Amino acid sequence: MKQSLFLCMALLLAPLAALYAAEPLLEKSGVFPPGLNGIARYRIPGIVVTTKGTVLAYCEARKNNSADWGEIEVHLRRSTDGGKTWQPSQHIAHKTGRIEGNPRKKEGGEREQTVNNPVAIVDREAGAIEMLYCINYARCFSMRSMDDGVTWSQPVEITATFEPFRKHYDWKVIATGPGHGIQLKNGRLVVPIWLAYGKTGDHAPSAAATIYSDDHGKTWKAGELALPNEGEFTNPNETMLTTLSDGRVMLVSRSVSKPNRKLVTISPDGATRWSKPEFHEQLWEPVCMASIIAHPSGVLLFSNPHTLALDKAGKELPAGRGRRQNLSIKISPDDGKTWPISKTLEAGPSAYSDLAALPDGTVLCLYERGDSIECARFNLEWLYQP
Repeated sequence: MKQSLFLCMALLLAPLAALYAAEPLLEKSGVFPPGLNGIARYRIPGIVVTTKGTVLAYCEARKNNSADWGEIEVHLRRSTDGGKTWQPSQHIAHKTGRIEGNPRKKEGGEREQTVNNPVAIVDREAGAIEMLYCINYARCFSMRSMDDGVTWSQPVEITATFEPFRKHYDWKVIATGPGHGIQLKNGRLVVPIWLAYGKTGDHAPSAAATIYSDDHGKTWKAGELALPNEGEFTNPNETMLTTLSDGRVMLVSRSVSKPNRKLVTISPDGATRWSKPEFHEQLWEPVCMASIIAHPSGVLLFSNPHTLALDKAGKELPAGRGRRQNLSIKISPDDGKTWPISKTLEAGPSAYSDLAALPDGTVLCLYERGDSIECARFNLEWLYQP
């Protein structure tokens, strides 16, 4: 009798549950279009959601062209309604005390300042946002906001943090992220980094690691080298981090290796004892920055252009460079072991991206679409929808 009653109640409540089930959501808005505030091109997006639910979208503002070197600033826009609308863009990093010098330019480079690779980390315990960035790919700085990104502290140089990596490589270039950093359950802040040790200004050959802070950004330390440039692992760089269900940290890296797949390694603490790197068959590598986050529901989400370079016969080209298009979102229900669901977010030209999640589970993807940076808002219902 109890079973029959339960079945009747379930049948009666089923239409009500369906009525209140979330509808698939996908919305897009322009955040950093070319020409905004006189900027020729915005690139290298990053996005975080603060403890108060404010969305911070930031990127490189490349004033004169799209090149990696030049007169470049870091700009930020805030959203207090979950990424639906955006406040005016503001210049936030290294506004005084210029450090000029562009080694990639024969004439005029001595008057340019390249502020690059901004990475924000939300400190849930301190209620702060740490922002790390580099200048001229040679020096690294940290600053902090205590008011959800409205104002920022004076930058503090932390370049010395990278010195321990010289025992591996005599680096000439250093870079944070790009994208965002993470905070572990024990309060540790972890930021992915990469370094290059060719000629001054060259971005290859390269290797990847992390730096971390156990005192809320007051001091930073170098972790162990996570991804060396050796053997089948060719020039790892532009890495991203996420925590797994058991507290371990997964690092996923771009490279130009022959398998055309992302490199994955795992650490118990985000800094040491990295596992042997492996190529993940389902995470295609068009040589482009990607993003990964742990969603509040327990799944992992991954964003990246899903393409491969093929020859005329349709066979995959080893170490080929797939086109930067078909930006796709993947879901893993098992801590990144498998990615059974993949859905196209932007079919056309699309490149770098960064992911974040709102308190209600809505996902934000800030990404390069053509020559603009846009923000997509979507839910898991949209991802699971055929």
